[in-house]
Amino acid sequence: MQPVRRRELAGWVKSVYSVSTSRVYRLAGLDRSGYCRPEGNPVYEVLTKRIREISATRVRFGFQRIHVILRREGWKVNRKRVLRLYRQEGLQLRRRKRRLKCASHGRVYPGRASVRDQRWSMDFVTDRLENGRHFRILAVVDQYTRESTKALSFHRMNREF
Repeated sequence: MQPVRRRELAGWVKSVYSVSTSRVYRLAGLDRSGYCRPEGNPVYEVLTKRIREISATRVRFGFQRIHVILRREGWKVNRKRVLRLYRQEGLQLRRRKRRLKCASHGRVYPGRASVRDQRWSMDFVTDRLENGRHFRILAVVDQYTRESTKALSFHRMNREF
């Protein structure tokens, strides 16, 4: 419930039941600071209207760019106030959907292997020994049987192995 509505209800209860303001707020479980708070500043209404106009004409502008435009127009307004009014009005930039990187259309994927030794895959694995030396393993695997046909291990690998 907004503070304006709370004030109206508190005034109604106060007039009908003739009780004090502090008692009305205490019984309702509300904070009395909402009763004493002054109404909104009329300058904010004009500013809010201007923020709405800018966001309607420039759809891709967020509150920071709107703040820059307002400053250029001569408004002496804080960035945090622009953000608060921007959010109060329910304005929000729509997030752009991320484009998915698609594979090239001409690429042809080979089918699964149907017999033994039809397709092999190879992979390099690097690890470190306890003494700190690196070693590499070249693993060659048959895709149909998933058997490792060759596994070569080297401390240093040359172009020719």
